[in-house]
Amino acid sequence: MAASPSLHAPRLLHLLPNPAPTLGRPRRRRLATAPASAVPPSRNGSSAGTDWCPVPPEQRPVNEYEALAASLPFSWAAGDLRLYCSRLAFTGAAFALFVGLPVAAFGGRGGAGGDALHLALGATGSGILAVTLAVVRMYLGWAYVGNRLLSATVEYEETGWYDGQIWVKTPEVLARDRLLGSFSVKPVLNRVKFTLVGLAVSLTLCILLYANTEKPREPLENPAGGRAIPGVYSDAAARSFEPDAFCGEPDLGGDQS
Repeated sequence: MAASPSLHAPRLLHLLPNPAPTLGRPRRRRLATAPASAVPPSRNGSSAGTDWCPVPPEQRPVNEYEALAASLPFSWAAGDLRLYCSRLAFTGAAFALFVGLPVAAFGGRGGAGGDALHLALGATGSGILAVTLAVVRMYLGWAYVGNRLLSATVEYEETGWYDGQIWVKTPEVLARDRLLGSFSVKPVLNRVKFTLVGLAVSLTLCILLYANTEKPREPLENPAGGRAIPGVYSDAAARSFEPDAFCGEPDLGGDQS
């Protein structure tokens, strides 16, 4: 028995992909649209709740931190404490041996050569000074990155120094940067500060010892107060050969005749 056409008509219409309407304008098919992308904020601000960042990648605080932690000598301060101290000691010893010692030998107190104490103090002071300059450079670099991580805004340059801009961090970026600055940068800064204090005390002590130790006796000075030249003539010998040169002067040798 054949089924009536009225029973199959709704099923056929349901299976058709785009049944053509019979009356009125053709209906347009609605397509699923993706959510609108984040609109870039103004030059001096940022849209809340978006991840859009106008700062160039090399000027973002997180990337600056990673680059600083991988460069020399800044990576020394972020590494192991024993390795950090050994590298500073090796740097100071190398500078003192190859630079400080020759300068102290030929330009220090007592002329060329000098005495051993002043040579050692001069070389040691120069090595401490070199290490102090290196640690100051470390401190400036880590302090700069730490301030950018902890700050709520980021100053950056689009193409050069003449078009500097300011971007306000989103809450997510600010929380991440401050967490990194508090637990990764601040301990490094504290270590560098303690190092600077120790180096300043050592350098001051070395300078005081160098300035207050006994000056080596000049080779032209006579212990008895005369103007003797070792190996040539004494005052008595010079008076016997050239009496006119000592006219009117007392006999410094103690022979008043």
